[in-house]
Amino acid sequence: MSGAEVTPFGSVLVANRGEIAVRIMATARRMGLQVIGVYTDAEVGAAGEAAHVARADRAVRIGAGPVEDSYLSVAALLQAARQSGAEAVHPGYGFLSERAAFCRAVQAAGLVFVGPSPAALELMADKAAARRRVAKAGVPLIPGYDGQKQTPAHLARVAARIGYPVMIKAALGGGGRGMRRVAEAVDFAGALRDARAEARAAFGDTRMIIERALEQARHVEVQIVADRQGRMVHLGVRDCSIQRRQQKLIEESPPPGVSPALQEALAEAALTVARAVGCEGVGTVEFLLEDSGDFYFLEMNPRLQVEHPVTEAITGLDLVALQFRLAAGRPLGLTQQDIYLRGHAIQARLYAENPAADFRPASGQITRWRAPEGPGLRVDAGLHEGQEVLPYFDPLLGKLISHGDTRELARQRLIRALEALVLCGPISNRSYLRDVLSLPEFVAGHMSTRLVERRHPDLLDRAQRIDPAEVALAAALLYWDRQARAAEQAVSVSPELLGWGSPGALCTRIELKEEGSGTCFALDIRDEGARAVLIRHDGRSYSLWRSDGEGAPVYRVDGLRVTVTHVEIDRPCPPLDRATRLTLVTPQRDRVFVCGAAPEASRKQAAGGRVLAPMHGTLAEICVTRGQRLEAGVRLLVLEAMKMQHPLCAPIAGRVSHVHEGVGGQVRTGDLLVEIDPEG
Repeated sequence: MSGAEVTPFGSVLVANRGEIAVRIMATARRMGLQVIGVYTDAEVGAAGEAAHVARADRAVRIGAGPVEDSYLSVAALLQAARQSGAEAVHPGYGFLSERAAFCRAVQAAGLVFVGPSPAALELMADKAAARRRVAKAGVPLIPGYDGQKQTPAHLARVAARIGYPVMIKAALGGGGRGMRRVAEAVDFAGALRDARAEARAAFGDTRMIIERALEQARHVEVQIVADRQGRMVHLGVRDCSIQRRQQKLIEESPPPGVSPALQEALAEAALTVARAVGCEGVGTVEFLLEDSGDFYFLEMNPRLQVEHPVTEAITGLDLVALQFRLAAGRPLGLTQQDIYLRGHAIQARLYAENPAADFRPASGQITRWRAPEGPGLRVDAGLHEGQEVLPYFDPLLGKLISHGDTRELARQRLIRALEALVLCGPISNRSYLRDVLSLPEFVAGHMSTRLVERRHPDLLDRAQRIDPAEVALAAALLYWDRQARAAEQAVSVSPELLGWGSPGALCTRIELKEEGSGTCFALDIRDEGARAVLIRHDGRSYSLWRSDGEGAPVYRVDGLRVTVTHVEIDRPCPPLDRATRLTLVTPQRDRVFVCGAAPEASRKQAAGGRVLAPMHGTLAEICVTRGQRLEAGVRLLVLEAMKMQHPLCAPIAGRVSHVHEGVGGQVRTGDLLVEIDPEG
């Protein structure tokens, strides 16, 4: 099917980046459209151009890096459209996709906006107004407050009247930003302050909605597609209950344990909401569902969502192609009887983040990327080796989608895909996703939005439980690497003699620190020859052999087989004082060890009062002054990175001797932000 047969436009500018831009471009190309991408200076350079730039027929620069001057700049994007001769604009999701002002500006420029109408965007962006419209349509709402009186004292009284726990939600919110769960009245003021600060930064609005927190509810949603002529169908129900920080992590369809009759009731309610708000195009109506079968309207997103591949997998439809068709004013061409759901699909979101540090976003260069392949598997990503994961953008790297005849087949396929995936560089949630998919509650389909929060300590304990064989293997790999480098530099010395002296094999001490946990290890290694070493660690001895066969190396530690998906050794550069870094990827999880770090010095620094930037970001707020005395746990500052705000607190009590200057300024990982002289 050519673009001319389907749309009155022949070219489209994708006003987005990363995996979603790559996804939209793939469909646009299949439809014969010319694809135009946009990029910032930060996305091209020595590491090569970003994947979405490489896949575009043409790409236009829109700024230096920060989103405010690039992907959130209506003027920059419209200039790119004019410069490239684009006839349509697809906003993707995030950024300006839900801004009515962007839609109006695109249409005023004579271009086609591939998305909802400005009126629908305005209504759905204001979640308070949307609640009132949906209530008139007779769809049940979560008990709460969406009024105009917004003083902290009044909102606190509202929360007390509703009854704790409550949810504080930005009236113009989305993606978990500007949202806080509050368990007790004593925490309300601080949570309200943080939610408002995040909402102001993300949406430019500080109005809040207060709702009762439904503790055991599931988050379910219905995919809606509607044309301009009023024809409308639903494409089934998705379950999005697996979340962290009120952001979705794993989605699936159909929802396990929800009867066909209840799914039909949810779909009918969603269609009622969509008609009430004048839905046009591709949209999603979201609900909270209780075990009793009662459900409540949560919100409607009138655009493409991250989890749309789950619906594509079970319907066989291309939702982006439908968006192009509907944007061209063509009829839907489908009736509800044409929709047939096949099998089960599950999607996992791959993030650059550290689950052990409250899911703190990570940045850095991708040194190795290998996507899994196989039947019933789809990977949506815009990654390549050498690419920088930048602090300006959302930490979502990609999605893995599995499909099978049954839910269990889809679950097993997704676990195997996560085990085969290789991503080195920034910390990711790969192994955490695998462990969530293996939780007994998930296997049984017993979902709730608080499942991950409740099981997080157990998941972290599993992730941080280090197999001594892995530590021994890491030490041996670093030892062999050191020996190989020594052999390269040795003059007239046989490699077999390295590590040996007149009394026999010499003992070498290797000191390791695991990144993320900070756990330190000291191991003694003795070379046994014939590719074998004897390792003493923590009062035990391990004999280790290596094989030099084809494919992934296999090691044996005292008879235990350790299968390694990937090993990467980042050696120190001579001009820099930097320790050797080893990444050990196994099917179960990623381990990063640093060799050469001084464990004692690391412990001393951790006990001190130097607060370093944990990531690249912007200083959103500074809460202390030089000379101020404070207690441990007091908020020092707020760092904004990857669309989220991250408060940093005092590690010790004492007096502030240094504070980084410049609210609104950029800081880099490792920059000194605050220094506290300990009391006494």
